[in-house]
Amino acid sequence: MLELLKNLASWLTSPAQWSGPEGIATRVLEHLEYSVLATLAAAVIALPIGLLIGHTGRGAFLAVNLSSFGRALPTVGLVTLVFLAGGLSVWPVYVSLVALAVPVIITNTYAGMAAVDPEVKDAAKGVGLRGRQILWQVELPLALPLIMTGVRLATVQVVATATIAAYVSFGGLGRYVFDGLAQRDLVQVLGGAALVAVLAVAADLALGGLTRLLFRGRPAAAR
Repeated sequence: MLELLKNLASWLTSPAQWSGPEGIATRVLEHLEYSVLATLAAAVIALPIGLLIGHTGRGAFLAVNLSSFGRALPTVGLVTLVFLAGGLSVWPVYVSLVALAVPVIITNTYAGMAAVDPEVKDAAKGVGLRGRQILWQVELPLALPLIMTGVRLATVQVVATATIAAYVSFGGLGRYVFDGLAQRDLVQVLGGAALVAVLAVAADLALGGLTRLLFRGRPAAAR
């Protein structure tokens, strides 16, 4: 075990391992590209749906149960299915990652909207606000901490799962995992897994810090 850890440390710190088109720096950038684009696409799809459900109260059952659907989604199976249907392209990767992130964002967006005190909305109506004004000026600002939590959770899930790009012959940090398994190179497998874990933790800490910075004046319960 000690020898394995020494080889892993050597693999991670070798200058040659960080340079070139297949180096760690390039793989990290590829991994971030998949993760950021997929999370942004999921947010564009999920936020309007979550806001609509939370504002109108219609479809609440769907929103509550979507998180369970996301956890049960066979991501690798979905990648394979889209890959077989659409051919060799990066789209199966994005479709699968977006499908993983959308339920989390919808559920948290709905939860944030549902947590807004009805008396606050009644007071807004009492001062003359209507419909969209209540949504944008009252409900959304109060729901933002929970919405940000949903985006944060989705981002971490996507970063941790973006290794599937290598499953269909694309890049990212998953390349080390799948290539290492094929070559029976345990050091490369562990190195790739460690890099993915570090990147996921870094994303979580960054978004957590951003959330605390944006809402530091809010009570802890609101975050």
